[in-house]
Amino acid sequence: MNQYLAKSDPKETIVEHTDNLLANLNLLKSLYPNIKVDWYLLNEVCLLHDLGKMNVLFQRKLNGKRSRNEIPHGFLSLAFINYEKLESKGYSEEQIKAAYQAVAYHHERPITFDEDDWRNAMIDMEEEVEDFHYAELDEPLFFEPDFSDAFFCLNDRTYSNKVYDIFIFYVMLKGLLNRIDYAASAHVSIEHPSNFLNQAMKKLGYTWNDLQNYMKSEKDHNVIVIAPTGMGKTEAGLLWIGDNKGFFTLPLKAAINAIYDRITDSIVKENKENRVGLLHSETYGQYLNRKEELEGDIEEYVTKTKQLSLPLTICTLDQLFDFVYRYPGFEPKLATLSYSKVIIDEIQMYSPDLLAYLILGLSTLSKFGGKFAILTATLPGVIVDLLKQQEVEFKGPKTFVEDARIRHSLKVIHEEINVNLVKQKYHNNKILVICNTVKQAKKIYETLSEDYGDEVHLLHSQFIKRDRKYKEVEIFKFGQKSNQVHGIWVTTQVVEASLDIDFDLLFTELSDLNGLFQRMGRCYRKRDLDVDYNCYVFDGGNRLCSGVGHVVDKDIFYLSKDLMKTIDGQVTEKYKIELINQLYSTETLENTDYYKTILSTIQYVQSYNDYEMPKEKVRELFRNINSRTVIPESVFQENQAEIQSYIDILRKSQKELNKIEKEHLRKEKAEARIKFADFTVDLPGYLVKPQFVESMKINDFEWYELFDCIYDENGVTGRKSDTNFDDFTF
Repeated sequence: MNQYLAKSDPKETIVEHTDNLLANLNLLKSLYPNIKVDWYLLNEVCLLHDLGKMNVLFQRKLNGKRSRNEIPHGFLSLAFINYEKLESKGYSEEQIKAAYQAVAYHHERPITFDEDDWRNAMIDMEEEVEDFHYAELDEPLFFEPDFSDAFFCLNDRTYSNKVYDIFIFYVMLKGLLNRIDYAASAHVSIEHPSNFLNQAMKKLGYTWNDLQNYMKSEKDHNVIVIAPTGMGKTEAGLLWIGDNKGFFTLPLKAAINAIYDRITDSIVKENKENRVGLLHSETYGQYLNRKEELEGDIEEYVTKTKQLSLPLTICTLDQLFDFVYRYPGFEPKLATLSYSKVIIDEIQMYSPDLLAYLILGLSTLSKFGGKFAILTATLPGVIVDLLKQQEVEFKGPKTFVEDARIRHSLKVIHEEINVNLVKQKYHNNKILVICNTVKQAKKIYETLSEDYGDEVHLLHSQFIKRDRKYKEVEIFKFGQKSNQVHGIWVTTQVVEASLDIDFDLLFTELSDLNGLFQRMGRCYRKRDLDVDYNCYVFDGGNRLCSGVGHVVDKDIFYLSKDLMKTIDGQVTEKYKIELINQLYSTETLENTDYYKTILSTIQYVQSYNDYEMPKEKVRELFRNINSRTVIPESVFQENQAEIQSYIDILRKSQKELNKIEKEHLRKEKAEARIKFADFTVDLPGYLVKPQFVESMKINDFEWYELFDCIYDENGVTGRKSDTNFDDFTF
């Protein structure tokens, strides 16, 4: 009589599913025995969480007979918690409440039923309960549908603004139940052993420098470290993580992809599908692009990555730190981070609102037992002060510089950026031009192309994904020191962070000192200075540089411009850090919009009640989603046959397919979505005028938008009437 189903496709009984949970629980405990969770209680909620599925309406639903009156099974499973046994074992009322809530809310669903319906549904299960037997239960199945409301009432929650220790107790219990349940449902391991990184680093055979030795020695502490480009920060971070579960966060997807390739190509070369993951909004597509070098099933690799099952994950900030809003279902991420080590790289790239999320996230992470390392080339001092205000403990900031090495000599040009100086200095060099906005980049590109034709290249955010990926690969190849080519790349700040490229000369608009020093890191990246000047900075003269007040904070621009007056010629790494400390101190910035935005965002997040904000809204806040994903109409027309082939796949029905055919179609659709997305571009919402957009249906669940605009070698261009089309974008 143990054939009550937990799932229908493929069929799996409650007993089989629970066995999978217990196997994953034991695996987790064997790999990370020091997790601060009550293992006994976690075992109990794993055993009992799905027993409510034996109710008649749920079983009928799995056989295709859905009912409107079904009570979510998590709430019915509460009848099986033996609170008297838990009391006898010394659990407090609050801890027992945590167990009830972990079971009830292991699926976050709205409560659309009243207490009488819920209680009656539990009573109605009695006949099924009598027929259910499970060998893993060490005693007869406990069943009390009329338990005391001292332990649970509908809408009960354990909130963070009450007793924080109980909040931690609850989050760990529910979060790990979720992780174990998800892994069991996906038929993947909840964790893979993190026992390879120390050995992999030894095999490199390097002699570690001071930075790397410091990180290795401080692996048990939170640390903040400042070190310039070229000092081996990636290796330093990996030494700090060691044989622990780790996350490496970066702000840009291109940088994440590059770090993933570097680690899997040079450091963790074996069994990487069970060791290193790449996690951002285009994970599937990135794995698909690498399918020839990957072993095993890509679908499974994606699942393991998204389940946070891999020991080392390179990812964007939003994939981890959205838990700060405590949306319904946030607990698995925070529970995972409680036994993980997190590296924050290129922190200066984050906007004030994301910095606020990061500060709150690191504060919470520390309270739960996780560790962090901020490992960055430049560090706004306000971050250190705000972390201290949140009572976060850390070592540092500690600065590492190579005093004897000078890589940059800077010339400030007191005028708007133009091509005259670029033409004078070209001489078959590798030249990088960085503008603050797409509009300015296009203007410079078009002017230079008149003289140098195919030797000039353009990169910014307004290319369709296929073209942008191609350009990112090309600039990476072009920018290798070993590649003896010449040419000019005109870009925006999309190249600022972590791209391992090395140009001969940099011509850039001033944005702010942080951005400037990051841009300088793409020039003479790993070589000593051997020219009079290799970085030319246009400060706008009597006018603002492009994007100031939109993509560049106006106060920080003016402060940066003022500090630039002290520079003409060689700039040491130490002096760069001194200038950053001077500019980004709390005293300097406390009256700026930049600093006020950080503070107001912290207050805004803290003002929200737990479980109040929907996850979809949190995702929008984190990714600043005011954008529209569109296909330029000319792109659609030129590629209509290929695009239509992907739409045809996405319209295929699963009806009358067997299990193998369904699985094949699912993979076919996943690949079609990735390839279809290559023809899309993300544009700020205000640029996509409704009268020029046509929505097209793919199937009942998916749509795409055609945007009537110009698309050519310059990327997306608005109509002639859109004179400010790309003033505010990069």
